[in-house]
Parts: sequence; structure tokens; C-alpha cells
Amino acid sequence: MITLNGNIIPVKEANGKDAAHNPEKLLKLNGAEATDESKIKAISHYFRQIMLMLGLDMEDDSLKGTPDRVAKMYVQEIFRGMNPANKPAVTLFENKYHYNKMLVVKDITVYSCCEHHFLPIMGKAHVAYFSSGKVIGLSKVNRLVQYYCQRPQVQERLTEQIAQALQKALHTEDVAVIIEATHLCVAARGIRDIASTTRTSHYSGKFQNNAIKKELLSWLK
Repeated sequence: MITLNGNIIPVKEANGKDAAHNPEKLLKLNGAEATDESKIKAISHYFRQIMLMLGLDMEDDSLKGTPDRVAKMYVQEIFRGMNPANKPAVTLFENKYHYNKMLVVKDITVYSCCEHHFLPIMGKAHVAYFSSGKVIGLSKVNRLVQYYCQRPQVQERLTEQIAQALQKALHTEDVAVIIEATHLCVAARGIRDIASTTRTSHYSGKFQNNAIKKELLSWLK
């Protein structure tokens, strides 16, 4: 527990191999009972300490509001996917048109955060599936991608989480997810390679067939 201005902020460390691969469990272990307001207060407090340790003047007009701004950004924007309540509702519709070919949503914006250095991951996701008799609104695919992006991530896990969420929502194994992204933890620090990108993929069901996989990749060129 953390006591901040008389308020108790529940904080626990996640442990165990499963926590890193199950964000819903990770959130629960870290105190899902905390409100957004209490999280913002705690994050703001500790971010201010970081800024002070860096030698920044916290009385400067440009800096004194930064801890609150960062805390709100973390909780309400770039890490809002840590809260299962923010998961987009997915409504299924009957495939009235009996469309049984591949459906592809390409160039979905990926903006996430590397969990190793808390630097941005930026790129595109391509999602494809075959209907099992049900379809979802196209924007829901984008929203699911965004939801899983909005948390500290590694690209491999992000790819699998999107695929698993779509399989569950669509009641089908016939799902493919490809992500190509630039990692600022590579571009802005360490090796400082601004040219390289990372590509990850998931192919399941029909997409394990080489001919279908080849067709998908040709569509993405």
C-alpha cells in the first residue's frame, strides 16, 4: 500500500510467469480496485520525484504541471488498455451476404509503448479473417488493436493478444495478424538505428495454408 496525502493507494507487485502474458491478471494483481483518480495522484507524485532527481526546477511554469499531465496521459490515454473496463464491446452480425472469402483490414495504426524502456512503438497492423457465419463491424477490428496497444507491450505479445481476441470474438481459428513497427528503444537509444523495423505475425486456421498465406501477403503489397 502507498499512503498519499492521507489516501491509501493499493499497489502490489505482479509475480509469476502468467502475469506477464495475461494483462487482465496483471491489472488485478496490481490493484484493479484503485480508481483512475487515485492512480493519477500516485503517478503524479512519483513522477515529480523523478523530475526532481533529474535536477529540474519544479517551480518553472513550463514544468510544474508536467507530473499531472504525464499521470493523466498514462491512465486516461496511452495505458488505458490496462483497464478491462475500456475493452471495446464487440457485436456480432449475421453474415447475410454469405461472404466466404478472406476479409482484410490493412494499415491499422499501431501506437504502443515498449515495456522495457517505456518508449513508443509505432507502426501498422494488418488483420485478416474468414467468417464462420458471423462478422463484426470493421471499426471494431481497429478498436481491438488500439485497446491492446494501450499498455506496456512487447510486439510479439501484442500480435498474439490481438489474434486471440479476434478468434474469441469471431468464433473462428481462421485469423491472421501481421505487425510491422519501429521501436524507439532501438532508434532513440542504445544502437540508435533509425532505419530498422520489426515484423511479427500470427497465422492460424486456414491461414496456415501456404496458398492462402501467399494470397494475403500479395494483398498487403
